[in-house]
Amino acid sequence: MADSLVIVESPTKAKSIGKYLGSKYIVKASMGHVRDLPKSQIGVEVDNNFNPKYITIRGKGSVLKELRDARKKVKKVYLAADPDREGEAIAWHLAHVLELDEAEPCRVVFNEITKQAVKDAFKTPRQINMDLVHAQQARRILDRLVGYKISPLLWKKVKKGLSAGRVQSVAVKLIMDRENEINMFVPEEYWTITAMLKSDKSPIEAKFHSMDGVKKELGSQADVSAIMDAIGKQSFEVKEVKEKERLRHPSPPFTTSSVQQEAARKLNFRAGKTMSVAQQLYEGVDLGKEGTVGLITYMRTDSTRVSPVAQEEASIYLNEKFGADFVPETPRQYAKKAANAQDAHEAIRPTSVLRDPESLKPFLSRDQLRLYKLIWERFVASQMTSAVMDTMTVDLLAGGALFRANGSKVRFPGFMKVYVEGNDDGTVETDKLLPPLTVGDKLKQETIEPKQHFTQPPPRYTEARMIKTLEELGIGRPSTYSPTLETIQKRGYVAIEEKKFVPTELGELVIQQMEEFFPEILDAEFTAHMEEDLDQVEDGQQQWDKVLSNFYESFEKRLEVAEEEMKEIEIEDEVSDEICEKCGRNFVYKIGRFGKFLACSGFPDCRNAKPIVKDTGVACPTCHEGKLVERRSKKGRVFYGCDRYPECDHVMWDKPSAKPCPSCGKLMVEKRSKQGTKLQCTQCDHNEVLQEPEEE
Repeated sequence: MADSLVIVESPTKAKSIGKYLGSKYIVKASMGHVRDLPKSQIGVEVDNNFNPKYITIRGKGSVLKELRDARKKVKKVYLAADPDREGEAIAWHLAHVLELDEAEPCRVVFNEITKQAVKDAFKTPRQINMDLVHAQQARRILDRLVGYKISPLLWKKVKKGLSAGRVQSVAVKLIMDRENEINMFVPEEYWTITAMLKSDKSPIEAKFHSMDGVKKELGSQADVSAIMDAIGKQSFEVKEVKEKERLRHPSPPFTTSSVQQEAARKLNFRAGKTMSVAQQLYEGVDLGKEGTVGLITYMRTDSTRVSPVAQEEASIYLNEKFGADFVPETPRQYAKKAANAQDAHEAIRPTSVLRDPESLKPFLSRDQLRLYKLIWERFVASQMTSAVMDTMTVDLLAGGALFRANGSKVRFPGFMKVYVEGNDDGTVETDKLLPPLTVGDKLKQETIEPKQHFTQPPPRYTEARMIKTLEELGIGRPSTYSPTLETIQKRGYVAIEEKKFVPTELGELVIQQMEEFFPEILDAEFTAHMEEDLDQVEDGQQQWDKVLSNFYESFEKRLEVAEEEMKEIEIEDEVSDEICEKCGRNFVYKIGRFGKFLACSGFPDCRNAKPIVKDTGVACPTCHEGKLVERRSKKGRVFYGCDRYPECDHVMWDKPSAKPCPSCGKLMVEKRSKQGTKLQCTQCDHNEVLQEPEEE
């Protein structure tokens, strides 16, 4: 008969660890938090040391009854929520509602759900760490104060239904500032000159570098003409050849931030999806005869540390799979990426490197397999030897103009045999070989091509860029990146266009008001400093209520000023020419999660709404009567369909082109890839380049 009750957050996690603990343990799930601040009121006694007033979360009554009933049947209760601030807070709330003695060692934590890790955790239970609880509580109250104090002001002065958040507001401000940079950007002209030169072995591509020994920027056609005149038809003479050996080192194993960025680049996953699938892999997947097994370590971490046991297993695996040359003499250690990085958990890695992706194919969904493969390959590569690159730089001279050619090849692949990190511009490195050359060799001109360019504005934020920026600025923590980006979209403050964030009119309006009356809330440095204070609360170096008091002292004064001086702004809905087919009133433009849409002006009496469709001007290739229009799916993804739907159900993901195929006359569509954008015929093999890859 069971004599101990173990409480975790989810049924999957309960199932995973239940099989390791045996019949003496009852394992139940709390289904996340059981208590929280009330939604109907601020729930914080500001004048009483910020005392929070917690209530049972609606719908959790039956869960608590089940846990209380189970509690009566056992001698001991263990709280095994996730190993972070949030998990510690869940354990504390459970201890309160189950009337457990907090001084008792009832808390067990494990970084991975494996038999050894779980059994070791239950050998060394500890007390609830109140520093962690206070850090979580301080963040929760801080966000509640900002949200519940500023939001009513925005309702009253600007528009009903608006809300403000601490970290979210900074994120919107960053997106808005970037949009302003783009709008104010003035392109500058510059030129490049590329020479294709003949050699005995193979042609060489060299780019202009300097003139008469001085580095020269080419800013106009006149600059280029002077260089071209100086070169004339002369041959190019090899002046210097440099050959070097370069080591390329592997990237560290994943943190929460880096896995979200890389999954966005390589798998096209949104941050929320990455964390959801990672949670499934962490909590456990049914592997048939082996049962439910946790496949990765805890996925909310900013540490790159790896346990010696995992490193040893990886070393043995690599030696057997690839040979001793691919195993470093000593296991790799990676430095903390940022000074404020926590080191409570390991990096994200497979719980066993022996479970390679191929062996798990029968048991994982497509998304689970793709993310697991990414995590597995990244970890394995991080434990391998560096790649050895042979590089070659050749300087060639003609008429005082120096051109430079660069080449490289992989001599020894090392970690690159398994995995190479992606980048935001999507380019892929390939070997670029140069033939053997010696000083004094003469090369004839094949072509010399000048090319005009214009500097590009900074790119809009993708999810990956946004997460990277928030991390670099010290804003938020691993668990907050995904919900922050989801929240600003749900509130309609930003929209997604071509996978990039764009501020909406509503977002700009809110930020303008916040900037005038609550500038510190939008200040990245101020927000980062608050994160440092919360970290110090976690480390026991600061009192949580003191952190809140320091913040609220100036915040309260800002509130008083805003109450008096913030002017009421009347936002009138823009009326469209379209008529509601249900009630005959005009549609008006509204702003939602994915940008503008049309809603009936008779709301709430009439709730008719529809998306704004953009006419592409292209005839439907199926019915030939309708036109293809741009629409958005429920998840915000752009697609193209016939405007005669539902009579014609033609849909396509690729943007149609008004230009018919010159070969067969059929519809062509735009195809985007890492190499740029091209037009591709939907019927024959014809394609043509439309746009070169975006310069970053």
